[in-house]
Amino acid sequence: MPATILIADDHDSSRMGLEALLSLEGYNVLTAEDGIQALEQFRRTQPDLLLLDINMPNMRGTEVCRRIKNNPDTLLVPVVLITGLTAIEDRVTGIQAGADDFLIKPVDREQLIARVRSLLRQKAFTDELERAEAVLFALARSIEEKDPYTEGHCARLAEYSARLGEHIGLSAPEIKALRRAGVVHDIGKVAVPDTILLKPARLTRTEEVILQRHPIIGERICAPMKSFQMVLPIVRHHHEKMNGSGYPDGLKGEEIPITARVLTIVDVYDALTTERPYKRALDVDQALDLMKREVKKGWWDSRLFAAFQEMMQIKLPDVLAVKAAAAD
Repeated sequence: MPATILIADDHDSSRMGLEALLSLEGYNVLTAEDGIQALEQFRRTQPDLLLLDINMPNMRGTEVCRRIKNNPDTLLVPVVLITGLTAIEDRVTGIQAGADDFLIKPVDREQLIARVRSLLRQKAFTDELERAEAVLFALARSIEEKDPYTEGHCARLAEYSARLGEHIGLSAPEIKALRRAGVVHDIGKVAVPDTILLKPARLTRTEEVILQRHPIIGERICAPMKSFQMVLPIVRHHHEKMNGSGYPDGLKGEEIPITARVLTIVDVYDALTTERPYKRALDVDQALDLMKREVKKGWWDSRLFAAFQEMMQIKLPDVLAVKAAAAD
């Protein structure tokens, strides 16, 4: 199926010329005569790529671009802005709006085709990654849904860990990895029998050994995803302890990646404040008091726990709202 390209330009000759060139290349071409038409057409048809003239009536191409790039559902759609040779300010504004590329008027045919092909290849690759991510997330949630007591756990961890990461100043890629890891951290449990996963009583030593393989299996499941390279150490190490008594590798202190330590803090907190068949849910103060004692045992990162406590004091209503939303 040919890719769909939306061209928006208020000059008939420019618009029709671009339409003719791209139609000859086999693309499905849609057109709009101003910025508002372009946005309406975009929302209605969801094209694969946009070519926007910057200077259009009603709404400039840079504003159309900004609105598309500010929407999480459409920010990965490639946008090419068409500008004049000397329009430096337009280029700066376009970069700030999130444009993927620029073409200079009059548009050169070879440059146009090369840019379009390159951006569409990138989009196809991104779409494939998103489909693969969706499969992983669906698998992770199917594991969660086996146990009604853990419903909403993945969504809460994704949100809690991202907020803690932001609170301590982690980078945007690290925070993105935490959100993903919050969903898939226990995906390796797909290889653990339900008789162990759902057992209401204490596990035997043999059963514990089987369960403790799930971080390694989870890492292997996620490893083929190139976009998940920062997620892998979180999945593998979210059950490590600062004193080296955790699993699967018995790492100590700073050997444990900071993103894994962040997820561990929020994972423990969520487990303590969620009811299970073998225990009642603790309230916030009870959970934090217990975690404080565990920090003294050398289990959790003391600095991250202090940051988590600080975050809870500042954002407790938000955290409780996340828990309520995940439970709905």
